[in-house]
Amino acid sequence: MNRGARVRAGGVVAAIVLLAAACSEEPPPPVDPAALAEAVGIDAVVGHLTELDRIATEHDGNRAVGTAGYDASVDYVAGRLRGAGFDVQTPEFDVRSFDVETETLTVADAPVPVRALEFSPSTGPDGLTARLVPVPADDTPGCEASDYEGLDVSGAVALVTRGVCPFSVKQQVAAERGAVALLVANNEDGALVGATLGEEGDDRVPAAGISGADGRALAAAPTTVTLVLDTRIESVRSRNVLAQTATGSTDDVVVVGAHLDSVPEGPGINDNGTGVAAVLETALQLGSEPGVTNAVRFAFWGAEEIGLVGSTDYVASLDDAAREDIALYLNFDMLGSPNPGYLVYDGDDSDAVGTGPGPEGSAGIERTFLAYLTSRGVAAEGTDFDGRSDYGPFVDAGIPAGGVFSGADDRKTLEQAQKWGGTGDEPFDPNYHSPQDTLANIDRAALAVAASAVGYGVGTYARAVTGPDGVPVGPQRTEARSDG
Repeated sequence: MNRGARVRAGGVVAAIVLLAAACSEEPPPPVDPAALAEAVGIDAVVGHLTELDRIATEHDGNRAVGTAGYDASVDYVAGRLRGAGFDVQTPEFDVRSFDVETETLTVADAPVPVRALEFSPSTGPDGLTARLVPVPADDTPGCEASDYEGLDVSGAVALVTRGVCPFSVKQQVAAERGAVALLVANNEDGALVGATLGEEGDDRVPAAGISGADGRALAAAPTTVTLVLDTRIESVRSRNVLAQTATGSTDDVVVVGAHLDSVPEGPGINDNGTGVAAVLETALQLGSEPGVTNAVRFAFWGAEEIGLVGSTDYVASLDDAAREDIALYLNFDMLGSPNPGYLVYDGDDSDAVGTGPGPEGSAGIERTFLAYLTSRGVAAEGTDFDGRSDYGPFVDAGIPAGGVFSGADDRKTLEQAQKWGGTGDEPFDPNYHSPQDTLANIDRAALAVAASAVGYGVGTYARAVTGPDGVPVGPQRTEARSDG
């Protein structure tokens, strides 16, 4: 045997040894949804929240888009995922940043507390003075041109009530009727905070929010007002964080998301550190190479608080094939509200509230989470797909969606308080979009239940794109693929 033959033989032997070693490695066991739910423990979840709270404390009290606090949040999440073996991507996108130099409202020489709506155009440093015209509240307060019937708002500041439609729609309608500015009164006594015009905001009319009590007082005695909103809007770059399991079919990807940014007014620990912490811990417990049928893609979205920008950019970047390969989207935004609700997105519109059902398959996701929460002794209720979180772009793209939610600034009913505890006729989260949205104001018991639901939902759909009842989440998708 010549030297060349020995080399070739050695290579064959080495290949056989490597093949035998590979064959001797047992594949990971199939993911068990119940076990994954149990593994997503409250102590670990709170550990992530502690880090996010620390980041906010060290960066001017917030983790808002375009800030060092947001960048540090990205680094924390991406670092933990990379440490667990995930291939992590942080794709960039353009987003507008918003700063306020001055925001004042003066009525009869007396100041009235006012907050610029995020992305409001500037009045300039000198402001504007004009008569105030209240728009009577109806079922669509300031949302339709007919709401202004009989009113002369040309050259005036229009005063409308919060509710029903986005702030940007109220702004657009006021501008079209000739108003020079818009005031939005809260639909409760407290101040209107954390309100945004989003990316759809009209650039013609400055807009600001006032408390419900001040709104009623101004509507009862309209007069001339002086409004100063000295604002600045700039374009910045931001990032999402994406990580996908190396195992599982990429024909039926399960996307699991939570938004990573806070509002500028606070650290955003419930909104939405809780969703981030639960999704991150689920990813770490599942692992980068789990025994799954379907690949799981974990997403941490940027710029949700200013109009779902990160998730919208992501969905828009998908071509038809990539969009078709997403089986469903699970969204987790606010899971530890201090006056908690136990809510599941109403995929079948059985509550007949708001915008109607989600895309086909969303009803199955709702049933999955309702069944799991029932097994935990929790009688959950539905909550509308109202477009206020990152499921919005996925629903608009026809992708089945769902998730759990502990409530934001809506009020818990007396009946819900009797069923779940807490205080009726008070917001689910009285600290919503405020400096008090801190680790100290999280309901650990509610968060523990919701975080385990995240693990259960991910485990369930990583195994099969059907719920425990065997009903496919997206049967229309299989039919679509068979055509081509």
